[in-house]
Amino acid sequence: MTPGGPPPILFDVYGTLLDTASVARACETVAPGRGAELGALWRARQLEYTWLRSGAGRYVNFQAVTEAALRYAVRASGARVAEDRVSALAGAYLSLDPFPEAAGALTRLRGAGHRCGVLSNGLPEMLLPALRRAGLADLLDPVLSADAVHRYKPHPRVYGLGPRALGCPAGEILFVSANGWDIAGAGWSGYRTFWVNRAGAPDEELDAPPWASGPTLDALAELLGAGDPDGIR
Repeated sequence: MTPGGPPPILFDVYGTLLDTASVARACETVAPGRGAELGALWRARQLEYTWLRSGAGRYVNFQAVTEAALRYAVRASGARVAEDRVSALAGAYLSLDPFPEAAGALTRLRGAGHRCGVLSNGLPEMLLPALRRAGLADLLDPVLSADAVHRYKPHPRVYGLGPRALGCPAGEILFVSANGWDIAGAGWSGYRTFWVNRAGAPDEELDAPPWASGPTLDALAELLGAGDPDGIR
């Protein structure tokens, strides 16, 4: 890792620092009693659309992807939502709840000398307000967006933003995500990875296992704060 000091850390945002399931409250306003179901379908289609568009070279920005996925989820759920309410509902991604340990873990990591930033599919215009509202913005620099390369994770161009911004090879950066596929993508691009495995899922069968994993961001802070026999510090 980084010679002479703690490694910089880049975090995924959606599902890692911010809880995408918290859109359920907004979804309840259009699908009473089914907000969680609608929110989960929305998130699943959002991810699928990023993969399809990135793989096919048919990029549109993350706000457009998010709204398109919501339109599909609304139709599939049978909810009736006027078009002018779709954009308003998509705005729930600007006010996602942070995971309860996020601010504390980031504060501990920064206190230990780690530079903490984010590498996300989100647009800067989506990420910055969401991180500010969650009380995390002042703890994170840089804020890197896939929009800079018009691809989505796990495309290698996206992960390539980290070394350029931080001025060091990917192997000297720790990448943290709660998404197993994102961990694999970062690993393929040379990062050391930590998987926030909140659901206790098995490792993905993608030939890129995480360097380490734990159930929360606190587990990462504890691991790094306790030292690393493999030389991470």
